[in-house]
Amino acid sequence: MAVPTLSSESTATAWSGPSTLFAPSDASLHSCYSCSVPSLLREHIVPGLFTMDYLRKLAFGTKVETLTPGKCITVTSSSAKTKIFIGGVEITRPDLFNNGFLVIHGIQGYIAPLSPFSCDVERLNSLTFPFQPNQISPPLVQPAVMRLMMRDAILRLRNNGFSILALAMRVKYPELIALSNMTIFALDDFSIFSGSYSYISSVRFHIVPNQLLTIADLERLPVGCTLPTLESGQSLVVTTAAAAAAPMRINYVRIKLPDVMRNLKIAVHGIYLPFPRIYQSTTPAAGATQSTVENTQADSASASSDCAAKSEKDGSCAMVPVPPVKATLEVEDNHYGL
Repeated sequence: MAVPTLSSESTATAWSGPSTLFAPSDASLHSCYSCSVPSLLREHIVPGLFTMDYLRKLAFGTKVETLTPGKCITVTSSSAKTKIFIGGVEITRPDLFNNGFLVIHGIQGYIAPLSPFSCDVERLNSLTFPFQPNQISPPLVQPAVMRLMMRDAILRLRNNGFSILALAMRVKYPELIALSNMTIFALDDFSIFSGSYSYISSVRFHIVPNQLLTIADLERLPVGCTLPTLESGQSLVVTTAAAAAAPMRINYVRIKLPDVMRNLKIAVHGIYLPFPRIYQSTTPAAGATQSTVENTQADSASASSDCAAKSEKDGSCAMVPVPPVKATLEVEDNHYGL
């Protein structure tokens, strides 16, 4: 009866793929007088299909993140793996239900409310879990959820006109899988083939690591706010804040398709052009002459003119000055056809 109420929760709606529910009995739930059943059940649901056979193959101490972000359950087992424990609670009715989209296991009790530190890396020992003679050093946190979210994102992007980005994510999989979450600014296949080839070699410059930013989050950012990228030493800058009169721009480029794809770990936004690189400097470099500064400003104005001449009506890259800084732009000139 409580499960349908979870569909109204933002954390649940962010993930619409296959899931596994570790279901406590009515009697055990009734014994927890202070528990909020919907909140408790969110900590009993994990993204992905974890059948009993699959759970037996997991290493002792594997942590799996639940639908409550930042909270993980721990999978352990008896020495012969005849019994599987989820958060210290035994699975007593394995594979109670499985329709290929939802797996349900009945468990002996309920998993105690999880700590905010439940996903932290920590060594398991014989004081908290049964001693495992063949398990000398229990494994650390396993990014099982991120792997599932990566597969989900790659499939959805490939089916929605972003196959080049999907391929790039497969190539950079070992690096991306280590992140806790990410925000990606994407160019669709048509735009890339129309001339924005530079995006292919600068995908890492378009990925914000360890931050899940929806369009609502981005529109709250002030002018001059910087976002780190996977490219070392390179950041993105909010050059125009969101307002009724003007949409927000990052590195002078307007977002074309907000929230193209979003799941529990990855948010993707479509953009008109690859981001130009902005080199911020609040004061002229030591030894720089007035002539050098003027030339730099002239070059920036020239880049502004060229960019605006391309396609301002589609919101591609109108150059709006950033009040706090003097920005020197390096706008690549291979965006033909846009």
